[in-house]
Amino acid sequence: CGGKTRESIDLAADALRTAAKSRIRIELPLSTVGMEYICHKKAPKMGEFITELVSYAKEKCGDTEFCAMDATRADKAFLYEMIDTAIAAGAGIITVSDDAAEQMPDEFAAFIAEIAAHMGGKAEISVMCSDKNGLASAASVMAVKQGADSVKTAVSGDITALEGFAAMIKNCGDTCGFCSDIKNTELNRIIKQIVRITGGKTDTAAPIAAEQSGITLDGSDGKDAVVSAAAALGYDLSDEDAQKVYEEFRRVAAKKKVGAKELEVIITSTAMQAPPTYTLVNYVINNGNVISASAQVTLERDGNRTTGISIGDGPIDAAFLALEQIIGSRYELEDFKIETVTEGKESIGSALVKLRFSGKLYSGNGISTDIIGASIRAYINAVNKIVYGEA
Repeated sequence: CGGKTRESIDLAADALRTAAKSRIRIELPLSTVGMEYICHKKAPKMGEFITELVSYAKEKCGDTEFCAMDATRADKAFLYEMIDTAIAAGAGIITVSDDAAEQMPDEFAAFIAEIAAHMGGKAEISVMCSDKNGLASAASVMAVKQGADSVKTAVSGDITALEGFAAMIKNCGDTCGFCSDIKNTELNRIIKQIVRITGGKTDTAAPIAAEQSGITLDGSDGKDAVVSAAAALGYDLSDEDAQKVYEEFRRVAAKKKVGAKELEVIITSTAMQAPPTYTLVNYVINNGNVISASAQVTLERDGNRTTGISIGDGPIDAAFLALEQIIGSRYELEDFKIETVTEGKESIGSALVKLRFSGKLYSGNGISTDIIGASIRAYINAVNKIVYGEA
């Protein structure tokens, strides 16, 4: 976002100078209260202010967008005038925002239809809907049906939820008359990683669907049953990912029954991952209050098995040192998190490991009924990404 000054536009342009695709967005309020409180300007001065910022952003970055932050509260004639001003100054995209969630989906759709008719195809129309009333996805879909070209979404925030909107397109797109090439399985995995790393919250529809799905699998279930259960949760697995998920499912199902939440964790931590250069064969951990923690870990690479043995400050530290011994490289551990995914005595633990190598950050996820096993798998997953990225 380019902000409200030339200096902020310069900063945005500088940040984008190496980007393959870049765009600067100018966000300004157009309601009377918003203009005076945020921009300290009266309506007659907004036109030249918009022209100044948009035209300058256009000079710095060819792809320029103007966003009317509180469009639904603005005077309609004034809104149209400012949209025309922004287009004349070089904006190729006009974003219409209902950040107060003042309109119902049908009202917002009618609002967008009128704006589309006024613009006459001079620029693309984007919409940004607040989800304060829980209707952002519905309002966004109806806006697209009335001429909007794109929808602003977020993984965690107060606008249309990316996960829920993508699911709506997949399930209802044919009925609504539009489609998307979104890869839902990969998207859902990435969203969950972002939420875990940032500590934010995501759309609640997916976890509720998982809890209410009634899926329960055990070690006797075959690959087809697992793939069908994954499809019921909204995951369209490729043949390669289906095999990976099934192998991980068998490992977990050997110790406990697998419900929808467990299966979802298996999918998001297994599908769409880097090729497994290193795979875990086995590990042995010794720990106690009168001995130093030690770990013996065996990995396989290209059919050859190598074992590392190390003592560390705790079992996980010992395991990571043993892994470094096998791999022959020492990585900077940027972050390490452990959390339980399900409740109960046989709950599944999920580990997140972030390693820094050559200035880049690589994250890995691992799951197990054993937190040390989950941590080892997460570390190996991150290392595989490093090896794949450096190949």
